[in-house]
Amino acid sequence: MIEPKALLQPDRGEDAIAIHLVNKDGFEAFAKGLSAGQRASLAAQKFEGGANQVGIVPEGDGWFVAAGVANPESLTSWCLAKLAEELPEGSYRLAAKAEPGAAMFGWMTAQYRFGRYKSEDKPAGARVLLTTQVAAIDAAVAEAAAEWLVRDLVNAPPEDMGPAALEAECERLAKAHKAELTVVRGDALEQGYPMVHAVGRAAARHHAPRLMHLVWGDPKHPVLAVVGKGVCFDSGGLNIKPGSGMRLMKKDMGGAAHALALAGLIMGARLKVRLHLLVPAVENAISGGAFRPGDILKSRKGLSVEIDNTDAEGRLILGDALTRASEENPDLIIDFATLTGAARIALGPDYPALMARRDETAEAFLAAGKAQDDPAWRLPLPEAYREYLASDVADMANGSATPFAGASVAGLFLDRFVGEGIDWVHFDTFAWNPSSRPGRGRGGRGLGLRASWHAIRARYAA
Repeated sequence: MIEPKALLQPDRGEDAIAIHLVNKDGFEAFAKGLSAGQRASLAAQKFEGGANQVGIVPEGDGWFVAAGVANPESLTSWCLAKLAEELPEGSYRLAAKAEPGAAMFGWMTAQYRFGRYKSEDKPAGARVLLTTQVAAIDAAVAEAAAEWLVRDLVNAPPEDMGPAALEAECERLAKAHKAELTVVRGDALEQGYPMVHAVGRAAARHHAPRLMHLVWGDPKHPVLAVVGKGVCFDSGGLNIKPGSGMRLMKKDMGGAAHALALAGLIMGARLKVRLHLLVPAVENAISGGAFRPGDILKSRKGLSVEIDNTDAEGRLILGDALTRASEENPDLIIDFATLTGAARIALGPDYPALMARRDETAEAFLAAGKAQDDPAWRLPLPEAYREYLASDVADMANGSATPFAGASVAGLFLDRFVGEGIDWVHFDTFAWNPSSRPGRGRGGRGLGLRASWHAIRARYAA
C-alpha cells in the first residue's frame, strides 16, 4: 500500500512532468503561449481554466499538464487533489517555480484508498509531487498520515474495529512513541468507570468494554488531555435505531479515531506537553444485560444519571473519561465525538460543531481551522438550557424531553463532567464524507483534526 511519505519528495532536478497552474481569468494569456495544436488539444478536452479542470497538453515527444485552479497565487488544500486522482503514475512538479504549499495535503489525501477487503483491488501507482519546500515536507506528510489513519479506522467494519482493535491501535501508538498505556477492563472498569461499563456490558465477550489511558511527555510540561468517543458500533441499544440510522454506525468511533490521530501528531512533533489520551471503547449492543431506559447509572464523578434514551450513550462514556482527564488538572482538555444528529442537521456534514468554555480558546481553534481548510462552527453552551437535563429521581438525565438545541444540550451534559475552571474544547464531528470530492473520497474523514492540531501546536510552541 502506498504511504503519504512516498507521494511528496524533495525536488533534486530529476525528470518530472510539469504542471502549469491556470485559472479562467488567465486562460486566454496562457493559451496565447501555446501552439495551434496544443490549443486544439485543450479545446477538445473542454479545458478553460476552471477549478479542478485537468488538461493534458502534447509537447514534442511528451506532454505537460494544465491545471485549473481558482487562484494560482494562493493554493488551498484541495487545489491539486483532482490532479492527484486523475493523472497517470509518475513524478510531477509545478512549473514557473511555483510551490504547492497548502496543496501538498490534498495531493496526498487524494491518493488514499481503502481496498483491503476487495479481492481484486488494483490500486493506481503513486503520483509523486516534487517540491523545493523541503522544510515543509515532514509536517505535511505527518498531517496526511494522521488523516489516513482516521479514514482507515472509521472505514473498517465494526467486527474488525471493536474495542479490542482500538486497544491494539493504542498499543501501536504507545510503542511507536515510548508512551505508557494502561487498559481498564472488567471489574476495575465497573468500579472506576461505571458508565463506560454500563453502556458496553451487553456486547459479546470479544467486544467487551474497556478504557485506554496513554500517558506521554515530561511531567513538568503543561498537561494536555485528549479524549475520543469510541463507540465501535451503535445499535441504539434498547432504544434501537432504524436500519437506515444504523447503517453507518461503524463510524461512531470516529471521535476515538480523531483522538488517536491527534495524539500521534503531538508525540511525533515532540510537543512540550504532558499528554493524557483517554479512549473509552464500547459496543452499544442489545442483549439481556443491556442498560435500560429508566435505569439510574453511577458515574466516576459521583453524579447519578437517569437514562432517558439508550441511544444517547456516547455522552455517558465521555462523562467518565472527561472526569478522569480532569483529575490531572490539565491546562486544556479537547474531546472528539460523533455525538449528535442535531449538529449535522444544523451544520451539515462538513462543519464540526465546536463548543468551548472560553471565547479566546474557541477563537484560536476556529482561526486555525479556517487557515487549514478545516473549518468548524461554534455552537453555544447556554446556561438556561441546563434545565433540559433535569431529572426527578437523579442528579441529571442523559436526554431531554424537548427537541430543541440537541447539540448544545449534549455539550452541557459533558460540561458537568469537566472539572471546574478547566479550559475545554468539544468537537461534535461527523467523521464521514457522504459524497466524493477531490481529495475527500466517500467514507471516513477527519473533521476538526487539522484545526485542533494547528491550534494546539501554536499554543504550546514555546
